[in-house]
Amino acid sequence: MMAVERGAAQNTLDAYRRDLDDASGHFSTRGTSLKAASTEDVRSYVSALAAEGLAESSRARRLSALRQFYRFLYTEGHRGDDPTGPIEGAKKKRPLPKVMGEEEVDRLLDLAEAEAENPALSPSARLRAARLCALVELLYATGLRVSELVALPRSVLRATGQAIVVKGKGGKERMVPIGEAAGDAMRRYVSVAKEPGRKLEGDERFLFPAASETGHLTRQAFARDLKSLAARAGIPAAKISPHVLRHAFASHLLKHGADLRAVQELLGHSDISTTQIYTHVLEERLVRLVTDHHPLSPASRD
Repeated sequence: MMAVERGAAQNTLDAYRRDLDDASGHFSTRGTSLKAASTEDVRSYVSALAAEGLAESSRARRLSALRQFYRFLYTEGHRGDDPTGPIEGAKKKRPLPKVMGEEEVDRLLDLAEAEAENPALSPSARLRAARLCALVELLYATGLRVSELVALPRSVLRATGQAIVVKGKGGKERMVPIGEAAGDAMRRYVSVAKEPGRKLEGDERFLFPAASETGHLTRQAFARDLKSLAARAGIPAAKISPHVLRHAFASHLLKHGADLRAVQELLGHSDISTTQIYTHVLEERLVRLVTDHHPLSPASRD
């Protein structure tokens, strides 16, 4: 159901499978099964997770997996009740996203471009530098999820204008502007990859092919290269990740006047509540707006 009806990604399916397997193991020690577990069995499992010192967010995710599983069994008539109904789980706190400053992003992009254009690099090193520059420019220009970015099809090169079509969660497609700098970096990478003696391994249907199970660059490999680039730019590696750059894209757009609904569309969020983690940026902008323009503000009086 998760795969076919909801179009859940493979990573999501794997996570649900791990969570349900873990719960099944606990229930077996109590002499029952995942399908037949009672409310007390589920309570015992949640208590065991807390005793193990598992973070609230992890406990909430595992309980969520069980809720959806038992809701499915109840809907399909395999159970007459939902044992998770009476259980209150740990409330997952949504932390403010880590965000890089614009100056830090500029340093990162400048270094990526300088390395991509360095004629002293070996052919293979130049190709890697051009690929990393394209990845970083595209990520900051579009705010794509890292899974969407590394799996971009090569067909995006045929896009006319300054936008590409991206397939996101649940197979939903959206139009994403890429901007001039990202477009240039992407074309430079493709040009370098076509030079004699430079054959990329992997599935050539992808823009960023690699010798991996998927046929394209892995999220982990990109995250590793991004942290290495940050360190060379004098930015603490612990401060950056592909997701942090996605947050920077959204926060910087809002800071400069973008509409929250537009940012929701660009990020591919199905629910505006997900995008509202960025309201702290809007609040800062509103405070500045009132401070700078209200008739009774000190700035206006001057």
